Amino acid sequence: MAERSDDWRDLYRGEEPDSDIGYLSYNEKVLEHFMNPHNVGLIEDPDGQAVVGDPTCGDYIEVCIKIEGERVVDFKFLVSGCPGAISTSSIATELAIGKTIEEAMALTDNDVIVAAGGIPVRKAHCSLLALRGLHQAIQDYVRKKPRARMKSS
Repeated sequence: MAERSDDWRDLYRGEEPDSDIGYLSYNEKVLEHFMNPHNVGLIEDPDGQAVVGDPTCGDYIEVCIKIEGERVVDFKFLVSGCPGAISTSSIATELAIGKTIEEAMALTDNDVIVAAGGIPVRKAHCSLLALRGLHQAIQDYVRKKPRARMKSS
């Protein structure tokens, strides 16, 4: 059995694009999160929030988080974007909920892409949208709540 890699680029090594559908074919997990995204909506009285846009493609996300005991206990979003942005935002919420604020700040687009089982190469930038929103929402929380401390890397 092949060893599992944590680098999203390994998902694409050796693959040739399908001439009929190109690189914009999505796997079943990504399609499921696109058709039935998880944690969509807003949180009443959030501990942190952010609005992030990607000017290169026009995607836009609003993120709200709830923190208890220095852990992300809820992470909701509203997004206007492509299937890649919607699905990776949904996946990012699942990765972040339950993590400490330090662990959530350490999440990368690589983590989202690997959790998604890969996304089309041209859509890799979409995986950053929710994480940028999450990181900014955590920074908003930290600014509002001085007792919240993030450990230095």
